[in-house]
Amino acid sequence: MTSWTVRPEPVDSPTAVAVIRAYLTDIIGRYYGRPATPAEVDQAIADDPTDDLARFFVGRRDGVVRGCVGFRMVGPETAELKRMFVDPGARGTGGGAVLLAAAERAAVSLGAAAIRLDTRADLVEARALYARHDYREVPAFNDDRYAEHWFEKRLSGSFGSQITGVRSLT
Repeated sequence: MTSWTVRPEPVDSPTAVAVIRAYLTDIIGRYYGRPATPAEVDQAIADDPTDDLARFFVGRRDGVVRGCVGFRMVGPETAELKRMFVDPGARGTGGGAVLLAAAERAAVSLGAAAIRLDTRADLVEARALYARHDYREVPAFNDDRYAEHWFEKRLSGSFGSQITGVRSLT
């Protein structure tokens, strides 16, 4: 059986840096309709650094890094999801759900009552994932030039494991 594991990872570790670059390469390429350049990825990191994330997680499928997610606290009871990514070759295998669950649990442990995010219209898989996991569209809460949809989910303190074949080591 194929399984996912999710573990906390320092955002500046070589593993985290590599998966964040893979994420940015994917979304920049999708935005421009061509492969992203290393300079574009470097610029995206400079424009939106990850050094303020409260938690960062790396997801592995059968031991291979295939995704990530992080969040920052933007208020005493509000977290903002960042760097949500599942490698295209691993999409549809449950990784997005387990990464979201890990981020939500960690956000609750830091006092969050809600988690929010923004995304682009062309990231249809991401928008579908959020909708399946009870994220609701809300009015814009920022003016990010790439944000076209804004979502929020109210969080509770109970996160039962409803996902099979997944181990979350948070």
